[in-house]
Amino acid sequence: MRHLISINDLDREDITYILKRAEEFEDVARGERNLKILEGKILGNLFFEPSTRTRMSFEVAMKRLGGDVVNMTAQEASSIAKGETLADTVRVVSGYCDAIVIRHPLEGAARFAAENSSVPVINAGDGAGQHPTQTLLDLYTIKKECGKLDGITIALVGDLKYSRTIHSLIKALTLFETKIYLVSPDALALPDEMLEEIGGDVSRARLYEVIEEVDVLYVTRIQKERFPDEEEYRKVSGSYRITLNTIKNAKDSMIIMHPLPRVDEVDPAVDKTRHAKYFQQAFYGVPVRMAILSEVML
Repeated sequence: MRHLISINDLDREDITYILKRAEEFEDVARGERNLKILEGKILGNLFFEPSTRTRMSFEVAMKRLGGDVVNMTAQEASSIAKGETLADTVRVVSGYCDAIVIRHPLEGAARFAAENSSVPVINAGDGAGQHPTQTLLDLYTIKKECGKLDGITIALVGDLKYSRTIHSLIKALTLFETKIYLVSPDALALPDEMLEEIGGDVSRARLYEVIEEVDVLYVTRIQKERFPDEEEYRKVSGSYRITLNTIKNAKDSMIIMHPLPRVDEVDPAVDKTRHAKYFQQAFYGVPVRMAILSEVML
């Protein structure tokens, strides 16, 4: 694997292989075993948007494997503030590092970076486009917590229009035998062209109609930063809130996932239930990103 820009770069066999490799790294991610296979390697993190889990999990993954990390400081303290282009920034940083992780507000920025880099580039989110490593850790979570990927029924809830997490995940899910329900305000529905493109067993639904059926409830926040008009955001803000009452008729085995950060879409009271898996999901990002880093850097 040279670069990882889009989940479309991977087929079912590739995904299965990465998830298997991630499981082999899980004890290393927990600090229970030392493994220094990336000793002497340096990862460059270029984050043009805020990030906590993605950036830190890449750092932890790299350091647990014996490597090191350099981070681009805030844009206002970097050469970008002087007008340096993304292409030039990537060319310079690729001379310092063995791989680059990039997050950028513009869709397509990660692929553009890969075209200008002499080292592997991993997309950590580009606007409303793709977030392939999040998708891989989501699939890993489902496999670990549900025991399988084929035969799963999942409801995707919230912002399906702007969420790059959803855009990547739904394409990956259609590689497996999954039934997908789309639950969102009309203004945040999955774009029709994407719905036509993905195929598979996908349909729009209301949450109360399907909650008893789903194995996975995947909740996303409504992203204020993606709205061109703040008034439009206010119209849909708070449209969905998962409470104890929402899930009272759910299967005992149903799991709730969320890419985080959450605002008010999942009641904190849900955290104490057996269904809540979003913090475990965040941890799973470390072994999955270990698997990815080992593939592109060795």
